[in-house]
Amino acid sequence: MIKILIADKLAQEGVDLLNSIGGVEPVVKTGMSEDELCAVIGDYDGIIVRSASKITPKVLEHATKLRGVARAGVGVDNIDIPACTAKGVLVMNTPGGNTLSAAEHAMALMLSLSRKVVPACNSLKGGAWDRKSYMGNQLNKKTLGVIGLGRIGMAVVKMSTGFNMRVLGYDPIAVPKEAQALGVEVVDDLEKIFSQADYISLHVPRNEHTTNMISAKQIDMMKPTTRIVNCARGGIINANDLYEALAANKIAGAALDVYDEEPPVNRGFENLENCLVTPHLGASTVEAQIEVAVEAAQILSDALSGGAIVNALNDVRA
Repeated sequence: MIKILIADKLAQEGVDLLNSIGGVEPVVKTGMSEDELCAVIGDYDGIIVRSASKITPKVLEHATKLRGVARAGVGVDNIDIPACTAKGVLVMNTPGGNTLSAAEHAMALMLSLSRKVVPACNSLKGGAWDRKSYMGNQLNKKTLGVIGLGRIGMAVVKMSTGFNMRVLGYDPIAVPKEAQALGVEVVDDLEKIFSQADYISLHVPRNEHTTNMISAKQIDMMKPTTRIVNCARGGIINANDLYEALAANKIAGAALDVYDEEPPVNRGFENLENCLVTPHLGASTVEAQIEVAVEAAQILSDALSGGAIVNALNDVRA
């Protein structure tokens, strides 16, 4: 019997799928600390996580049977992939399931910033009727800089064409062929995006190359009308530099869905009217959570049963 631990909250459809597969026994046990996970991980062949549970070297020391980890989502910051590789544990993720949800959230934040939806809503709920203070801007004919042209970045590109936006695109690894077909002006110099974009949407992972990709130097290149949206990962923008720029009205606004630490320790952004904040909701739709849960369950059970390996992030072949 293949035992799979579901360590974080997973859509029931994913659990149901595992229950329907012969020879597989799923066990749901969420909200565990690292020590609690260490105490039980030795009983399992596989584990499904989201972003809360962390697969650390300490956990892996106790994972005597573990052969596979599936992340129900894209980011794997919470999984020590080199340690998994050294242990012979396969790591997989589900990059396609939340693409549209994350892209739609980026567009929702962009529109909310442009039309000052949140402060206007709060004002009206507070009893005021103040139209003059909340004059907005259209997306039409504005320049959007998309940094990261992977699945989510390209979905944002496609959505932005419906708003008749000019799109500048940059990717640190590879530019998809369809980018130019969609009218993206591909650039190899981020300074062009920083200096020309009215809106900047980030869609890159956090690593040694992207940490503090946007700091005071880059913000100084931007127009005072620039608005930044980050639905990717915290730390890509230097939080202190962004706060100072917003407080001084150097740029028009920012919308943040991700933070250096989650929940964020520095909550000063909440006090800025030109900053919109949400609690990491990019993939938080019913549809996305079902898709990533089912996909994670399927690819992990397949891999542990000797079937096809999909979305592998490491190579554990002997």
